[in-house]
Amino acid sequence: MVGVMSMSLDDIITESSRFNIGSVILPPGEDFGIKSDDEDVYEDESLECDAGFRSVIVVDNLPVVPQKKFDRLEAVVRRRFSRFGVVKENGLWMPVEEDTGKTLGYCFIEYNTPQENLQRWLVDEKGRDQFVIRSGSETEWSPLGTYLATVHRQGAAVWGGASIFNQLMRYVHPQVLVIMLFLFPVKLIDFSPGEKYLVTCSSHELSQPCDTHRVVLNIFDVRTGKVMKEFKESADEFAFGEMGVIFSLHICVTGVDMHVPLRLCRWSGGNEDKYFARLGKNVISVYETKTFNLIDTKSIKAENVMDFCWSPTDSIIAFFVPELSCGNQPARMSLFQIPSKVELRQKNLFSVNDCKMHWQSNGEYLVVKVDRYTKTKKNTYTGFELFRIKERDIPIETFELDNKNDKVISFAWEPKGHRFAVIHGDNPRPDVSFYSVKGGKVSKLTTLKQKQANALFWSPGGRFIILAGLKGFNGQLEFYNVDELVTIATAEHFMATNVEWDPTGRYVATAVTSVHEMENGFNIWTLNGKLLYHIPKEHFFQYHIKMSIPESYNDEKHVQFAWRPRPASLLSPEKEEEILKNLKKYSKKYEMEDEDISVLLSEQEREKRKRLKEEWELWVNEWKSYQEEHMLRDIEASDVEDDTQVEVEEMLDVTEEILPDVSVF
Repeated sequence: MVGVMSMSLDDIITESSRFNIGSVILPPGEDFGIKSDDEDVYEDESLECDAGFRSVIVVDNLPVVPQKKFDRLEAVVRRRFSRFGVVKENGLWMPVEEDTGKTLGYCFIEYNTPQENLQRWLVDEKGRDQFVIRSGSETEWSPLGTYLATVHRQGAAVWGGASIFNQLMRYVHPQVLVIMLFLFPVKLIDFSPGEKYLVTCSSHELSQPCDTHRVVLNIFDVRTGKVMKEFKESADEFAFGEMGVIFSLHICVTGVDMHVPLRLCRWSGGNEDKYFARLGKNVISVYETKTFNLIDTKSIKAENVMDFCWSPTDSIIAFFVPELSCGNQPARMSLFQIPSKVELRQKNLFSVNDCKMHWQSNGEYLVVKVDRYTKTKKNTYTGFELFRIKERDIPIETFELDNKNDKVISFAWEPKGHRFAVIHGDNPRPDVSFYSVKGGKVSKLTTLKQKQANALFWSPGGRFIILAGLKGFNGQLEFYNVDELVTIATAEHFMATNVEWDPTGRYVATAVTSVHEMENGFNIWTLNGKLLYHIPKEHFFQYHIKMSIPESYNDEKHVQFAWRPRPASLLSPEKEEEILKNLKKYSKKYEMEDEDISVLLSEQEREKRKRLKEEWELWVNEWKSYQEEHMLRDIEASDVEDDTQVEVEEMLDVTEEILPDVSVF
């Protein structure tokens, strides 16, 4: 019998003090039905707490409104930005000014997940690049890879995302034809270099014979979709210089010497998108994007100016004026600083037949290739003018090829470097020469004799170059290391029409487009010429430019294979150089990862082979069982049929007889 003893609270406290509660150990997971007072705390600690701002965006340039319009503005903002993801409850905050109660023109929006980050693809753990191909409507990446734009009958649309793209904005412009300006030849999408603006251009057909053919050019703010500037002019006004006059000036920044027609609006260098310019009759009109008005309300006067281009990094315009007055006034190259419009440098050129400008990607050098007439005017020869833009007073150096009578087929600067390459000579096997401008003087590095090449493609990181024989050269490829002046590999992509390096310089794509009726598709190679993938693609698209332009421009075609561009590195040049010097130290980590992936792939391959073997053995066993079953059935059937009568034919005798010859009448 158990007795129950009554104890006061003081007695209980006194008695409990004799025990060391900390020494009591309960069985794992056992609480004897008594819930701990700290259980809620432990549950909270198990939750992940995201204190970062990956899911928060800032929206600026909003209207400043009083309190009575606050709800309406919030509803508009919420509706527009809900297209990109689920906004958290109470996840939209629009601060107001204390004194006036008006909004401050910006707000904060928090989403449930960070998937809306338009540059999230850049943090891919394997550093993988993306590319897009087109087999339908027009598409194009923006210069920094943030957006993917598409062209439709009603206008253009911009999309964003890492792998799943959401429509961010539409730009209504019927009968749209979009022109791409940033450092590349003509394409069907035009973003400003900093992705702030989108340019669309439409050509309106005549409804009546007496009507004037009209061209409309719109500049949109990419984020808001608002038209910032509109040009409505007759085709004749647009046709001057860029469309109506067949000029011989070429521009090359990316490393491929290609013609540049149809550039109706060109942006200043860098990603700030401060200025853009248009060519007019005897003028270059430069606009600033704060007000979208002419700088100082005046254009730069340049009599008979044929074309111009911006430095890829600075607000410097280079333009070319041909000879005037039957050669009495020489041709001229001029460099102007913007917005001051001060002329930085000028060079007179005599007996000019053709002129091409080639900017180095850092804007440090400008090479002007000049084809001049001989004294008899029957032939031409080639010379080069090198402008050292960053040096004091912009010194100019004149140089020529070893044989100045060689035809220059292609010219290409090394990106961010001091070297350039030239294909020169006669087809089908011209020479390829490499030069350096470092040290204040142009010096030749080497000449490769008789190469099947008509185009040059530098790796974005420099050092490596592809000597390509496109179209008529049947896709001959030579991967060349310019640092060591050695050929890494030779390959062939039969009938190739295009070559595209990925932004990191690790991979390169070659393509056969629908300019040919067969072999359409693309290959992906490593930088040292190893073929990784071959993807056939029927009717691999190229598009035509069709507008009121000279007939020679109508055949301009451009492949729709495009790597997703990457924004500029955030590392300083010193840090990048330090990484290159210690590349082996950094590469160990990735070599281990590659080895782990290789082991994993080997295991997966072994598992696949094991599975296939088991499936094969199962099929064989089933087949054997089937055969054995049918064999037993045949035996049983033969036993049943033993009593049946069987007819047997037997030959008893054979007689051979020779018949006399009988004539046939």
